[in-house]
Amino acid sequence: MAKLKAKVKPLQDRILVRRLDAEEEEIGGIIIPDSAKEKPQEGEVVATGPGKVTDDGKRQSIEVKEGDKVLFAKYAGTEVKVEGEELLIMREDDVLAVLS
Repeated sequence: MAKLKAKVKPLQDRILVRRLDAEEEEIGGIIIPDSAKEKPQEGEVVATGPGKVTDDGKRQSIEVKEGDKVLFAKYAGTEVKVEGEELLIMREDDVLAVLS
């Protein structure tokens, strides 16, 4: 994970998130193929930006931190590939909740 931080540093109020794998679901003995499944809306925060600069010039810090498990909006973020791994860059506003 340290390599990712050196390669990608989010700006402003953006965060870098790794999707968490959805649990394999079997309905009536039928396994749903990966192409038909919805992408998970849970992830782990890999890196955070420094925070947004407000109108009065002060920096508003980000509430989530690296390692937090988060629930995010369905179509949130932009998919990026870093060292062959698919990650999401999204604004902190797209995070709905921190999971404990």
